[in-house]
Amino acid sequence: MKRRLSNALSLAAALGAVGSTTTAHAADELTWQGITLYGTYDIGLVHQTHGAPQTKDWGVGMAYLIARNSDKPQTAIAPNGLSQSRIGVKGKEDLGGGVAFVFNLEVGFNPQSGRLSDGLASLAYNNGRPLDQQKSAGDSSRAGQVLNGPAFVGLSSKELGTLTVGRNNTVLLDNIGRYDPMNSSYAFSLIGLQGTTSGGGYTQDARADNSLKYNGKWDSLRLAALYQFDGGHGSQGTGWQLNAGFDGQDFSVDAVYASKKDGVAAASLNAAQARIMPHDSLAAVVSDNTSWTIDGSYTSGPFKLYAGFERIEFEDPSRPLRPGFTGLGGYTFSVVNNEAFPHTRRLDVTWFGVKYAINKDFDLTGAYYHYGQNAYGKTSCRDRSAASCSGQFDAYSVRLVWHNFAKRFDAYTGAMFSRVSDGMATGYLHTSTIDPMVGVRFQF
Repeated sequence: MKRRLSNALSLAAALGAVGSTTTAHAADELTWQGITLYGTYDIGLVHQTHGAPQTKDWGVGMAYLIARNSDKPQTAIAPNGLSQSRIGVKGKEDLGGGVAFVFNLEVGFNPQSGRLSDGLASLAYNNGRPLDQQKSAGDSSRAGQVLNGPAFVGLSSKELGTLTVGRNNTVLLDNIGRYDPMNSSYAFSLIGLQGTTSGGGYTQDARADNSLKYNGKWDSLRLAALYQFDGGHGSQGTGWQLNAGFDGQDFSVDAVYASKKDGVAAASLNAAQARIMPHDSLAAVVSDNTSWTIDGSYTSGPFKLYAGFERIEFEDPSRPLRPGFTGLGGYTFSVVNNEAFPHTRRLDVTWFGVKYAINKDFDLTGAYYHYGQNAYGKTSCRDRSAASCSGQFDAYSVRLVWHNFAKRFDAYTGAMFSRVSDGMATGYLHTSTIDPMVGVRFQF
């Protein structure tokens, strides 16, 4: 399941090779006749008071947040602190009558190993291993696919909007990208590293295979919608999302409703399961998820304020999935739990932050993120005795970014403190960590 970046680079080069021979557009040598090759490379140095060794597979690279297997102090060169390293090609071709053909093909990768981002491979590596012998790992919508980012074609019109088909970033993912004060960065944002919020429950649902997506804007009003068809490329169940947004002179606000059938949360096999199940298979919790979100921003001089709230509800699936089903990235799920929620689990996600533009080159941002869940097991509890007890997850972060200190380069430094308590701390070796980091990002 481990695929090399060379596959993606070959595809991107083939699609964008025409740009390598042009001399007509000196102002932007990476664009030719509406076809653009783009990319990001992000690398830095991090220290964690409690962490796990980095992985070569998961695009995040290091578990910058506190995780169950966070243990000894870790200091390492680490990837993607500010944003996901990626390479892609996109294009727009005028068809006449105010309509254009558009496409986007993108792959995310680990900038140290060169491997395609594959969160599920990182989980499979930890199968059967005790927590103190595991590496950093996490579920992801990027599961080693050659095109693990957006991969779509469509039509665009200024008057009618844009309709795309294929693998789309969901409306929720776009929404979180707009209103997360830390811009969905892995090293400084709880809702950036964990796709719970942008996936409407599970990170695998932050990007939707086999989907139709619409975006439209008229003056200050914005509308967006997405529908995901059942099956195809390992995706399970249907899903849909609706968004309405409004842009004022100094503020912006959005509201999103999302529904997903047969959402899948992947996990490593425990020691007992790993002894009898295929060694590269995984465990899954399956549920039907719904969420509603409201968030916004307000600008006043050099300050920009962000705030948001999402309520996510998890219920046992109306159509249970059988063990042995093939999921995202072609992975087999040999252990499946369709009865994880005797009562509806309600997860409330709250965040707010402020960004201060020191000048045109520097900005300083601070943010706070909070998860709070109810007790959803057969008995009510508020302690660490079970993951179904009520609990909290909090993260505080600060970040300074130096934009364009050299052509196409940004530098950054910051830190995030995260902690878990009660039911959300069940099974954790430690309950908090701090991760100061410095890094450099190159973009083209």
